[in-house]
Amino acid sequence: MKVGVLGAGQLARMIALAGFPLGVEFIFLDPSKDACANKLGEHLHGDYNDPRLLAQLAERADVVTYEFENVPADVAEFLASHTQVHPSPKALAVAQDRLVEKTFFHDIAIPTPAYAAVDSFESLQQAMNTIGWPAILKSRTQGYDGKGQSLLKSPDDLKAAWELLEGVPAVVEAFVPFTREVSIIAVRNVSGSIVFYPLSENLHRGGILRVSESRYGDVMQAQAEAYIARLMEALDYVGVLALELFEVDGKLIANEFAPRVHNSGHWTIEGAETSQFENHVRAILDLPLGATTPVGKAAMVNFIGGLPASEEVLAIEQAHLHLYDKSPRKGRKVAHATVRAESTEQLSLLVAKLTKLADQVDDS
Repeated sequence: MKVGVLGAGQLARMIALAGFPLGVEFIFLDPSKDACANKLGEHLHGDYNDPRLLAQLAERADVVTYEFENVPADVAEFLASHTQVHPSPKALAVAQDRLVEKTFFHDIAIPTPAYAAVDSFESLQQAMNTIGWPAILKSRTQGYDGKGQSLLKSPDDLKAAWELLEGVPAVVEAFVPFTREVSIIAVRNVSGSIVFYPLSENLHRGGILRVSESRYGDVMQAQAEAYIARLMEALDYVGVLALELFEVDGKLIANEFAPRVHNSGHWTIEGAETSQFENHVRAILDLPLGATTPVGKAAMVNFIGGLPASEEVLAIEQAHLHLYDKSPRKGRKVAHATVRAESTEQLSLLVAKLTKLADQVDDS
C-alpha cells in the first residue's frame, strides 16, 4: 500500500516512521525542498495546488492524508474525486475557519466560549458589548501556535489588535478562566470503529505547546470522549482527531479541533500500546485499530527554537529523543522528548529536568 501525504513536516515524518513496520510506502507533496520527511519516501516538490503534481499523487497513492490543516481545502476536494482522502475534505474545511468551527460545535451541542464574527473595526467594537472583557481576537483562518491572536484587556487594546490582523475576517471570543487546558485524541477507521487515548493535560507558553502529560483515569475522560465521538460521527471522520478543551468549574468547553495527528499526543509513541501515528495509518487503511492502553505514566516536552545537546537529553535515562531534522529558528518546533514513569511524582521530576533543558535553548 502507498499513502500520499499533503505536507512533509515532522508530523508526516512520524506517520511514515510508524507506517514502515506495516509495510506501507509514502509519497509526500510539499513546497519546501528540504522538508524533513522527504527522506522517508518520494517527495513531490511543488505547490499544493500544482495540477500536475496532484494528478501524480492521486494516481499513485491508494489513500491520501494530510499532516496539517492549512492545506487548501479545494486541493483535498480535487484529490477526493480521484482517490480516497482521509480525513475528509469537509473536516479540513471546518477546521480551517474558526467561525465555521465554532458554529459546527454549537450545532452538535458541544459548548464553546461566547464568540462573534467581526469583519471591521466597528463590528469589533460592537461585539465587545456582548462578549465583554477580557477577550481574544483571532483571525478566522491561518491560525496555529498562537499566530493571529491578540488578548483584549480593555478598549485601549482594540485598535492595535485589529491593525495587527490587517483587516482579515476574524472572530472574537470571551476569555475563559480555565482551571487547566486538556486535549483528547481519538481514532476512527473507515469501518467506524473508534478508540480513545487518555486525556492529555497541556501547558502552553506564547501560544505554543510546551508540555503534555497523559492523565489516565482523569475525571473528565468520559465527558471528553462523548464530545469527540459526537464530533467524529458528525464529520463521518476517518483518522486521528484531536479536540482541545478548557476545564472550567468541573466542565469542559471546546477550544478547537485538529483534523490530524497532534502535538499533545506525541507521548503515545513510547507511552501507549499503539501510538497515534500507527493508529492513524491503520485507520486510513481500514485496518483494526491498536490498543490505546497507557504504558506507565507518560509526558512529552517540546524543544522550541533550538536544541540542547543530545547527550544532555539522553543522560536522563527514561528520556526518548525525537529529532525532526529541522534547523533551529525562533518559534520553531525542532524536536521533542518523551518520558515514562511509574508514579506521578517521578514523572513530574523527569518533566522538570527536560523542561530545564528546553528553557535553556528556547528561541536561542
